Amino acid sequence: MSSEIPSDLSYTEAHEWVRRSGDGVVRVGITDHAQSQLGDVVFVQLPTVGDTLAAGDAMGEVESTKSVSDIYAPVGGEVVAVNDGLDAAPELVNSAPYGDGWIVEIRLADGTSLDGLLDADAYRQLADGD
Repeated sequence: MSSEIPSDLSYTEAHEWVRRSGDGVVRVGITDHAQSQLGDVVFVQLPTVGDTLAAGDAMGEVESTKSVSDIYAPVGGEVVAVNDGLDAAPELVNSAPYGDGWIVEIRLADGTSLDGLLDADAYRQLADGD
């Protein structure tokens, strides 16, 4: 079964998605493909609001019944919000990866663009190759 891959998002090769939310802020989560590979998510370690990240930095972890996986910052910037709802309900990453299961919001560092990220078609090719 093919994973859900919304066309309005950008993606990373590490299976994170990025959605522009305006004012230089992006919302980040893990993709439907990633959550299905992980299995049942039981814990999400979030970064701290105010953390400064470089693209590619590990910014947290997703722990499932099968494994523990790092979550990587898809872009550089400052963490301006984290999804505290995942503390009580980490399974939202499984049930709503593009909705209530989001992970973090990052204010993009000056000069940062999303140009280096994958579009939905490129990500679909990557995900189908797994």
